[in-house]
Amino acid sequence: MQAQMTDSIRISVDAMGGDRGPTIVFDGAVLALAERRNTSFIFHGRQEVLEPLLDARPGLKAVSSIRHAEISIEMDDKPSQALRKGRGVSSMWNAIQAVKDGEADVCISGGNTGALMAMSTFCLRPIEGISRPGIAAIWPTLRGDIIVLDVGATVGGDAKQLVDFSILGAALARALFDQDAPLVGLLNVGTEELKGLDTIKDAGRILSQASGAGFIYHGFVEGDDLGKGTVDVVVTEGFAGNIALKTAEGTARQVGTYLRNALKANFMSRVGALFANQALSAMKRKLDPRVINGGVFLGLNGVVIKSHGGTDAFGFKSALGLAYEMARSRLTDKIAEGMRRFPPMAAAATAIPEPEAKPA
Repeated sequence: MQAQMTDSIRISVDAMGGDRGPTIVFDGAVLALAERRNTSFIFHGRQEVLEPLLDARPGLKAVSSIRHAEISIEMDDKPSQALRKGRGVSSMWNAIQAVKDGEADVCISGGNTGALMAMSTFCLRPIEGISRPGIAAIWPTLRGDIIVLDVGATVGGDAKQLVDFSILGAALARALFDQDAPLVGLLNVGTEELKGLDTIKDAGRILSQASGAGFIYHGFVEGDDLGKGTVDVVVTEGFAGNIALKTAEGTARQVGTYLRNALKANFMSRVGALFANQALSAMKRKLDPRVINGGVFLGLNGVVIKSHGGTDAFGFKSALGLAYEMARSRLTDKIAEGMRRFPPMAAAATAIPEPEAKPA
């Protein structure tokens, strides 16, 4: 059950998750609180570690509490291992449990992605009608932000899962972008109907039949459509989605490095940079992966946000901002409404026949 929404949004934080320790978490929370004063926090982790950090930040302490958890999930723990050692006693599990118990509106962690997905699925359970949850990323494009999913929760996937992700992505677009009928596309190796894997073509046929019921199905999109912003929601399975995400992040860092080096190349370049400072600052913000830090776990009975484990305080602040917006927009309610709207589509996906066996 999701917490009852009030004027204040309460965020449950796994303060021990991530590569750089809880100091980053608290610094990010201070920055987030400065932008959204009606936020409060529950920090989960070892009391003796967290208490001095919170005491040093009186403004944050006034709207926060600490819940002791002796166990921390390590970044190299396997999901099954994390569940065995961390269920009910770890900072990650307890942060998720606070959402289930209605004590918080949303959970956030920068910890082990596989463990977080396993624990979130086990604790919150998938929404009825959703076979597996997915991870959605907010993706900057030439025409504004779009949604891309799945970016790492699944490896492979059948047509039913791609249809599920389309429903979830459309619901997120309606919640985040206030769109009545977002444009949905399936990531493929070409835009022609005959191209691609059978699972993608089967999902495309189902989405074509349901187009207009809360979303508009655009058809297949290719990799370059991600940067163009051709559609509002790009749907794929987690293997391809994660590669696309990491490639985009790496390219942003590469272009940023090229730009910095070019501006320092000689005296005239540095002078030109001074005159173009405002435009260059805007470009830097667009290329900064920290600005879009945070993946949304979709398809669960509660909202969980995954922050990059290696982010800094600014990046964690961005993920907390995303958590706030997801809670404020009542994301789970809009997803549930979407599932009620699309029962014929879900049934059609379930009824996809198995491919005929080829003769030996």
